[in-house]
Amino acid sequence: MAKEGYSTEETFRFLISCFRTRLKMCIKLHSTLDYLDFLDPEDKEKIRSKAMVSGDIAAVELLLTTLEKKDWGPGWPRVFLEALQQSGSTLALLYTDPNLTDLPSPSFETFHDECVKLLNLLQPTVVQNLLVSDVLDKCVAVTLLTNEDRNRIIAAAMHGNESAARELLRRIVQKENWFSTFMMVLRETENHKIANELTGTTCFESSTETKNLSPEDGSKVQMPYLLATDQPNPEEDNQHMENNSLESSTANSSLVLESDTSLAEGSVSCLDESLGHNSNMGSDSGTMGSESDEENEVERSSPEPELQLRSYQMEVAQPALEGKNVIVCLPTGSGKTRVAVYIAKDHLDRKRKASEPGKVIVLVNKVPLVEQLFRKEFNPFLKKWYIIKRISGDTQLKISFPEVVKLGDVIISTAQILENSLVNSEKGEDAGVLLSDFSLIIIDECHHTNKEAVYNNIMRRYLEQKLKNHKLGKPMFPLPQILGLTASPGVGEAKKQAKAEEHILKICANLDAFTIKTVKENIVQLKDQIKEPCKKLAIADDPREDPFKDKILEIMTEIQTFCQMNPMSDFGTQHYEQWAIQMEKKAAKEENRKDRVCAEHLRKYNEALQINDTIRMIDAYNHLHTFYTDEKKKKFAVLHESDEDSHSDNDGLDQNILMKLYDTDKFLLKLFFDNKESLKKLAQKPEYENEKLIKLRNTIMEQYTRTEGSARGIIFTKTRQSAFALSQWISENEKFAQVGVKAHHLIGAGHSSEFKPMTQNEQKEVISKFRIGKINLLIATTVAEEGLDIKECNIVIRYGLVTNEIAMVQARGRARANESTYVLVGNSDSGVFERETVNDFREKMMYKAIESVQNMDREEYDHKILELQIQSIMEKKMKAKKVIAKQLKNNPSLIKFLCKNCSVVACSGNSIHVIEGMHHVNMTQEFKELYLVRENRALTMTFADYQINGEIICKTCGQAWGTMMVHRSLDMPCLKIKNFVVVFKENPRVKKQYKKWVELPITFPQLAYSEYCQFSDED
Repeated sequence: MAKEGYSTEETFRFLISCFRTRLKMCIKLHSTLDYLDFLDPEDKEKIRSKAMVSGDIAAVELLLTTLEKKDWGPGWPRVFLEALQQSGSTLALLYTDPNLTDLPSPSFETFHDECVKLLNLLQPTVVQNLLVSDVLDKCVAVTLLTNEDRNRIIAAAMHGNESAARELLRRIVQKENWFSTFMMVLRETENHKIANELTGTTCFESSTETKNLSPEDGSKVQMPYLLATDQPNPEEDNQHMENNSLESSTANSSLVLESDTSLAEGSVSCLDESLGHNSNMGSDSGTMGSESDEENEVERSSPEPELQLRSYQMEVAQPALEGKNVIVCLPTGSGKTRVAVYIAKDHLDRKRKASEPGKVIVLVNKVPLVEQLFRKEFNPFLKKWYIIKRISGDTQLKISFPEVVKLGDVIISTAQILENSLVNSEKGEDAGVLLSDFSLIIIDECHHTNKEAVYNNIMRRYLEQKLKNHKLGKPMFPLPQILGLTASPGVGEAKKQAKAEEHILKICANLDAFTIKTVKENIVQLKDQIKEPCKKLAIADDPREDPFKDKILEIMTEIQTFCQMNPMSDFGTQHYEQWAIQMEKKAAKEENRKDRVCAEHLRKYNEALQINDTIRMIDAYNHLHTFYTDEKKKKFAVLHESDEDSHSDNDGLDQNILMKLYDTDKFLLKLFFDNKESLKKLAQKPEYENEKLIKLRNTIMEQYTRTEGSARGIIFTKTRQSAFALSQWISENEKFAQVGVKAHHLIGAGHSSEFKPMTQNEQKEVISKFRIGKINLLIATTVAEEGLDIKECNIVIRYGLVTNEIAMVQARGRARANESTYVLVGNSDSGVFERETVNDFREKMMYKAIESVQNMDREEYDHKILELQIQSIMEKKMKAKKVIAKQLKNNPSLIKFLCKNCSVVACSGNSIHVIEGMHHVNMTQEFKELYLVRENRALTMTFADYQINGEIICKTCGQAWGTMMVHRSLDMPCLKIKNFVVVFKENPRVKKQYKKWVELPITFPQLAYSEYCQFSDED
């Protein structure tokens, strides 16, 4: 209906002015706004705020006014029309699309207005008699409602069926052909009484039955509605239906007068809109934007999965289905999470049937697991019936946890978020939840429910409420059902069977478990499902000449002679590293700078020996070279503050710097740079290659050659550095590429001062590529042992890394493809094979302990569980009292901080303030004169989300003190306590070093931001 002589923009504005009243009734505001990317964020925010204050109709008026007044660039009308289509505002689309030649006739508009008035008139009857659950899915199936509409209606159902019915009516009247389609749905769902009320009939005689209404112009309008079995005659009715579809659907836009918003205006806030089905919180495209196109395409084309359990899964789920607290113990890859999904649905179904409030929270201990459980398990299987929400520290939407809890039936969250919210609730803050807000708590990897882990902190609150109920003799505090999931609860530190049983009982007590369930009756089916890998040992004991190692031993011996130290441990061992750390701490307390610095450098050389023993010589050399290059830069920064750039990038050692250094620094720096070229040449000789690398290469080549490119594998290694170095080694070796190896490292997301971590998105991208085959060999730290959705592997290699029996079971469980292999690579004298043997024994001990606990007399079991629960609560209370006592006894003014390197007094404790309960800063002018700010290479590599200007170092000796952080646009020196020696003024002889601030029994005041602003005015 484009007007002649008018541009598209002019025509579009003309149509808006003509049909403004209608448009205000039928535009879905929030959904449409999501697609209007040409709008300024400020304009969107004003419109959303208007909706919250004055309602959707007023907000749509503001939107239309905004569109009319500004020039939005070419093509914006088309974007707006597409937004209307995507949001389901099809009636508004008919009024605003210039390409349409016909508009709804006045008679049809009047007819539909009358239909809406009729629905308004009969709304009390419809609301009282319509059971929303009966018609909701059918309305979605016939496209009368969208998935987003469905989610909104389910959310309204939390306030009762009548609220849900009102929300359903508000939404259907904004759809095309809503009246006839709704009548069809009512008939098919046997809601004949409601249909008869709306149509004015007592029976449904035929598919062509019509109801005549009398518009104001006196014309007669016919409205056909169909039974589910009725089909229109394509020859007779095709043209008629084609014409009517435009008229009838467009007339829906005039549903009610602007003053009557009972149906046309929604009541859901913009917060709810931001959490809708198509938002980042509720869709597969949320935080998984890095997933590959291939994987997403497969997911989009796959049918909706059915939720069914195998016999062995149903066996372990049975106690939970009866409403009991239970720990489900199933091997990795056997479907523990699927059992949890089934139990969650059964639980919510029973609650809904009993008209009782039901809400499930799924707790995980790693951020990536939130998205994984949402996408792979809970959302695909439960979204048809329930609202699934997820939230973690990686969530981008600014929404409080309690709001997410209110909106969802199932909430998937990191445990720490729940713990924080429980603490807020205890403090009386608004943003808090209670355990009683949930009816079922599912704890993933529940073997971590011990000691001071976050799972146990949450469960202690549960136990305290349980014991109060027990004391009162009645359920004063409603408690949720508990479901724990684990592949291996372990045996703790047990060396005897009795202690192993005690460990299992403690886990059961901490989770208040009625029992711990393993498969017994259907064990054959479980074994068919879980393929036990073939275990192999690759022992690297062939003697080899190692001149690189000999050279480092020579240097370390020279350092020990210089500082007159005689350690009892062998070079290159863990014991030697522990000795060096203890010597460093001791020397710092005694203000013996020479010994402290020498111990630090010996530790670096010992680390190089360990790297040389694990990976390549060149990696060990690079480790030393990086350390000494940084040391040289720090010394240069202190001595040449005014001439920062000169000589700073030289690879050698400037004689001018050397002359001005302490004798100890001069000796250590000169010793390395004198031997640097010799070390580098030795590190580059392939004939001295690590024997373990040869064994690893042969193992990989054998597996990937045998499987002809279809293999997938994981190599577990100890450190991030070794994971990255092994990945480089494989990528640089053409022989691996020839057999189809495509490797990448996978490491943790936590920040490290020495090695760049992986972000959560980087982890997701690597796992996604591994899942679809773009990567077929992961070199991972322990981050890949638990939980992560890593595709079944043909080979799992533990490269010199053996920890406990839990990690062994988890890692071995990754090798679950047919004819898979589990390989342990190491030296026979390294202890790894002995530890693996011990872990095999401890695994058998664990299953025996579980069986013993399962067979305990019920009365004895309950008595021991209660005893352990009381003990756990009392221990926690005693620890809390000791902490409070220490905090009351000490105050910040009683301590001072010395540089651990040169012992210069850095500051007093009363100069320290805390930001957000974690960052310790010193804002005094006196402290500012004592440090320099240098670029921090390691932190620059991390690409941290927070802002860091650089590293602060001691102006006297160059010792790192902390980082210069940005808080509310102000620079603040953030101190790391491990870089200082703490002296207590009451007893100056007492000097201590701490790794973390929480270990220091002092409570520092919170930062007064306004005071710091005043202090910073001169800057």
